[in-house]
Order: sequence, then C-alpha cells, then structure tokens
Amino acid sequence: MTGKQPPPSQPKPDERIRDRNEAKILKSAVELFSRKGFDGTRISEIAKASELPKANVYYYFATKEAIYTRLIERVLVGWDIALEHIHPDREPRDALSAYIDAKLTYSKNHASESRFFANEMLRGGQFMSRKQIRHMKEITRERVRVIEGWIEDGKMVRIDPHHFLIMLWATTQFYADFSNVAAVSLEKKRLGAAEFEAARATLVEIVLNNCLPTK
Repeated sequence: MTGKQPPPSQPKPDERIRDRNEAKILKSAVELFSRKGFDGTRISEIAKASELPKANVYYYFATKEAIYTRLIERVLVGWDIALEHIHPDREPRDALSAYIDAKLTYSKNHASESRFFANEMLRGGQFMSRKQIRHMKEITRERVRVIEGWIEDGKMVRIDPHHFLIMLWATTQFYADFSNVAAVSLEKKRLGAAEFEAARATLVEIVLNNCLPTK
C-alpha cells in the first residue's frame, strides 16, 4: 500500500520561541564571558545584551553556571566535528587539509566561543565535568592512534602525534584567540575572509610539505 508520506513534524510555536531566546542568550553570554570571564559577567548584563528581561534569562537558565556549562558543551561539539576529519579511512593529505580548514572556519565564525573556551582552560577547566575532560582525552587518544597508523603505513613522516595535534590546534586557534595580534601583524584592521584563506593555504602547505613523505 502506497500513499503520501506525512510531512515532517514542525517545532511548536513555544519551542521556536524557546530556541530563539536561548540562542540570543547564549550568543550574548559567550561574548561577555570571552571578554570578562565568568566572575566578571553578571546575569543582568547578559539580559541587557540579549534584549530580554532578566526574568526570561532565569526562565531558560536557572543559574549563570548553567549558561556557562552549556557553552562549554557547544564548543566541545565543534571540536568533535572538526576532529572527525582525522579518520583512519581517509588519506592523511585529505584528512589534514580538511581538519585545518574546519578549525580555521570555526575560528572565523565562532571567535567568541574559541576565546571563551581558551579562558576556561586557563582557569584550569573549573567548570568542565569529569565526563567532558575524559571525553577530551579519549578523542585525542583516538586521533593519536590514527596518526600513528599513518606513520606505520609510511603515509606520514615519524613525528610525535601528540605534539603534532597540539601544533595544529594552537596555530588554528590563534586566529580566533589572538585575532587582534594577527590583524596587527598583517597590517589589517581586522581579519577577513581573504586572511583566513591565506592562513588555510599556508598552514596546509607547511603541514603537507613537511609531514608527508616525498614521492
């Protein structure tokens, strides 16, 4: 028996309002947290920046800590998505190029989130749960094993996988966490699409030319 497929379920009006207001709160909060830190940011400031009554902020998030921990979760998801490119079924040339591109795209589009997380790590990861810290360690170990496999298969030169990942993370994060420094170095008022593309091309060329075996 055939028939028309039922239309996909649409969010209810209340759900759309919740999603929209939560997004406004999180966007405003991450900008404030990235500049002023957890202790220096007040709920009243988040409410003002998000153009919502303070009571509404408390309606969606019971505490300032709840907003902060939600933001940590979002950043970790972004990291996971980028790291998915480093997969044993992919060739290192394609995988590493895609990872660098994904991380720089994240730095360009989510600079506040990147700076926010960097500040949290400088505080010692005070608001990160044991589960989140364990996840970061596990996903790093998985990618280290992928790189070790490429090395053993002769697809990469022998380098320390841990320090290699740290190097990739540091260079791509720099364009978000220290965007002002990068802009001054490039004699630009701010980093634009052209600067991020030049960074991507340069990093990919350096990594591929020095980490992959010559034919």
